[in-house]
Amino acid sequence: MTLSPSKVVRDLLKWYDGAARELPWRAPPGASSVPVDPYRVWLSEIMLQQTTVKAVIPYFQAFVARWPTVDALARADLNDVLAAWAGLGYYSRARNLHACAREVATQHDGRFPADETALHTLPGIGPYTAAAIAAIAFGLPATVVDGNVERVVARLFAVKAPLPGAKAELRRLAAELTPRKRPGDFAQAMMDLGASICAPRTPLCAECPLARHCAAYAQGIAAALPARSPKPERPVRIGVAFVAIRKDGAVLLRRRPPKGLLGGMLETPGTEWTEMPTEPADALSQTPLAGAWRLMPGEVTHTFTHFHLRLSVYRADALPQHTPAPQSCQWMPRNRLDGEALPSVMQKVLARALSAKA
Repeated sequence: MTLSPSKVVRDLLKWYDGAARELPWRAPPGASSVPVDPYRVWLSEIMLQQTTVKAVIPYFQAFVARWPTVDALARADLNDVLAAWAGLGYYSRARNLHACAREVATQHDGRFPADETALHTLPGIGPYTAAAIAAIAFGLPATVVDGNVERVVARLFAVKAPLPGAKAELRRLAAELTPRKRPGDFAQAMMDLGASICAPRTPLCAECPLARHCAAYAQGIAAALPARSPKPERPVRIGVAFVAIRKDGAVLLRRRPPKGLLGGMLETPGTEWTEMPTEPADALSQTPLAGAWRLMPGEVTHTFTHFHLRLSVYRADALPQHTPAPQSCQWMPRNRLDGEALPSVMQKVLARALSAKA
C-alpha cells in the first residue's frame, strides 16, 4: 500500500484535536494564540526521559512551583535540585538540567534559542529533546522521534528490521511525515497515539485514526512490530551498605562524587559494588566507624540501566551523640531524610535498616 504523508497528518491531527491528553506543560491543541513556554517544554521533556507521564506530573508541578523560570532554576543550589529530583532516577539528568539552566541564563539572556542546532549544544539536550523543544515551543518543523514515535512509524511503514539497527530508517520515515504546519501538535499527537492506542503489545488497531494508512495493520503484523534484537542479560553486582545510627536518631551519610552513577547524591557508606560477594569479615573491616554492626535480614535489590544490584545491609545502633563523622561523611537528622537527595536504592537501604527491630 502507498502511504500519503499529508493524509496521515490530516487524520492524526483531527484525532488529536479531540483526544489530546491534558498535561500541565502543554498548550491545548491548535492553540497557536497561547504561548508555549520553552522552559516548561524543556523541563517536561528532560523529566520524561525513561520515566512515565504519571510519575513525572507531581515532580514537574513541584519544580515549576519552586523554580518557575529558567533563571530561578539557574540560581538554585545543585544539592536542592538533586533533592527535588530524588525518586525520578537517572540523576545525570538533574545535573545536566541545572547546568543547562545556568548556560541559558548566562549565555542566552535567560531565553532558550529558537534553533534546533543551537538547542542541541546545550548540556543534556540530545537530538530528541532539541527537536521536541523546536517543534513544540517554537513551531519549527523538527522531526521528534522517541520510543512511541518509533513504534508508530515502524507499523505505519511495516519496517521489519529490528531495533536498534532500524533507528536511522525510522527517523528518515518520520521526517517524511513531519508537517510544516502544527509540527508541535503533530509531534505530541504521535506520542499520544503511541501511548494510548498504538501500544507496545496490544495495539488497539480498531480504534486507531491511522489504521487505514497502516501497512502493518493491513498485513496483520502490527503487534509484532517494531522487532527488537535480543538484549544481553544485565550483570549482577553485589555490595554492602552500612547504616550507622546515633542515639539521637541521626544517620550517617556521605555524598557521592559529582560525576558518574548517582553523581552528587547522598548515600550510606558502603563497599564497592563488584561481581564477587564480600565475605562478612571483609565487610566488617570496611565499616565507616567502630560500632556493634549487625547484618539485617534479607537483601536490598535494585535495577539500574546496565546492571542489577544486590546489597547486604549492616546496622550499628545507639552510637554516642559526640561520635564524629568520618571524612566526607555527615550526620543527618532522621526528620530531614525525606527532603534530601537520596536515590531510590538508598531509600530502600534506609527503609530496610530503620524498619528492622533494634
